[in-house]
Amino acid sequence: MTAGLGRRARTVEEIGMNMGAAAQIPAQHFKPLESQPGDVFITSWAKSGTTMMQQMFHQLRMGAATGAGDMDFDDISRMTPWEDTGALIDHDVNGAQRAEPRGFKSHREYERLPEGCRYVVTLRDPHETYVSFYRFFSGWHFEPGAISMEDFFPMWMMGGPGGCDYYTHLLSWYARKDEPDTLLATYKWAVKNKRAMIERLARFLGIEPTDALLALVEEHTSREFMVAHKDRFDDAMVAKALEEKVGIPAASDSSKVQAEGSDAKVVPPSIAQQIDALWAERVAPATGHADFASLAAAIDPPA
Repeated sequence: MTAGLGRRARTVEEIGMNMGAAAQIPAQHFKPLESQPGDVFITSWAKSGTTMMQQMFHQLRMGAATGAGDMDFDDISRMTPWEDTGALIDHDVNGAQRAEPRGFKSHREYERLPEGCRYVVTLRDPHETYVSFYRFFSGWHFEPGAISMEDFFPMWMMGGPGGCDYYTHLLSWYARKDEPDTLLATYKWAVKNKRAMIERLARFLGIEPTDALLALVEEHTSREFMVAHKDRFDDAMVAKALEEKVGIPAASDSSKVQAEGSDAKVVPPSIAQQIDALWAERVAPATGHADFASLAAAIDPPA
């Protein structure tokens, strides 16, 4: 007997009903994270490059430790545990990891993460995150076509599990762009300058970025490679838990790796106006940047 609806949602309210019901089921094995100095949090906002950076981080540390990549896992979030879903999937996020340093996934702002750690963040244009978030939920959390892109705005504002709204996240990490414990880049720059991003991450982790290691990680983080192995990047543990707890089919399309990127131009004008209005109200006064393109130019190094 499952809680919740026993099926995918057909309205935004029903998404909340399913997630709320799943959260009410007690966990037996989950334990809150006990952080250690030097831990690494990959904490981009939802649909802003978290999965790519988890893969980059894991392949770097495994390549440095063993001389080879590592795809012997069912879910990248088993390699870099996600505390915010730990209770849902009943997973002990403090378990041993395959190599150092320890790494964890998050969508949180700095103020709600443990101090004394290291933080890797990629930022993405809000319009692109909106499209990607919608595509990700459609066919998994809700029936395809049941919720319009216009009606999806409340879900986008909630962010990923345990996270915060887009603007809170961006302002928190923008304020730390010059801190030595924070590696900040935009998702678009990281994709277009993959080798340079891998080298930056390696040096941030204290790993020697040899040519062989850079080539290995570049191959393992290419869109083609990750699409070919997309079953490792489809939230398998969360999908299994949601099937068992609320009846959402685990066979739904929950892959975070898309063959094509998300096009910001398909955001409905009414939604684009709301996104831009919130930027003008919250981000522009705090940063001096009128839009994401201006902010990105201030963050990313020359190509």
